[in-house]
Amino acid sequence: MAFPYKTVLLVGATAGIGLALAERMIENGIFVIGVGRRKERLDAFVAKHGSDKAAGSQFDITEFDKIEAWAKDITTKYPDIDAVILNSGIQRTLDFTKPKEIDLPRTMQELDTNYTSYLYLITYLLPHLQARAPKPAALVAVTSGLALVPLPRCGNYCATKAALHSLLWSIRAQLSRDDNSKHIRVIEILPPAVRTELHSQQAELVAIGQGDIGIPVEQFTDEAWEGLVRGDEEIPVGQIRERFETIEGPKRAPFQKIVETFMGKK
Repeated sequence: MAFPYKTVLLVGATAGIGLALAERMIENGIFVIGVGRRKERLDAFVAKHGSDKAAGSQFDITEFDKIEAWAKDITTKYPDIDAVILNSGIQRTLDFTKPKEIDLPRTMQELDTNYTSYLYLITYLLPHLQARAPKPAALVAVTSGLALVPLPRCGNYCATKAALHSLLWSIRAQLSRDDNSKHIRVIEILPPAVRTELHSQQAELVAIGQGDIGIPVEQFTDEAWEGLVRGDEEIPVGQIRERFETIEGPKRAPFQKIVETFMGKK
């Protein structure tokens, strides 16, 4: 089975797993519009691959009051967008044994970037994907294995990913039962720790020798791409795959019962 989407809007494409996914897609003939805050990286991305294969859009997704206009502009400029991949994320250490040292505004940046921005982006980009009916479309979000089992060091990060994971289950159930939206697949990628800037730029991790933790980016990209090509709706990667069904499997039947009780059977 081939990846059916040919024009992908990828938010968080300037580094790490987002950049790796963008380049894998370009290798497979997909036009990628990369979105990020750093113009110099977006320019380098487009220069490397050529304007016939890639484009860039400089945008800060935490500027919530600008998202609606940006979403309208980007989908007008690129009307063939048939898949949106939301990948942006930041991670902070949060130590409640030292509450006086907690920088709450800095901590709230995780909530803004990892969850609230997704609510805005999904809200304002979904109308474009709905309008593509009956052609296939996809909404893809990158969460984390820490959405399933949290890591105490970065509890707020884990909580944002868990919230997004839960939200995606609900969105998938809603869209699959709506005649105007059932052509949209809701896909979740759940990586483990991956060797990227997410860790290497955290001074506290570097100080304890953990700035390079995680699987190689190449391994993540290979496994995530395999899942996308297969058409999986949930794509756990690395060691997350090994325990995914043990954790998530028991939730499926109760969730399905709730869905059928309140939304009816398909």
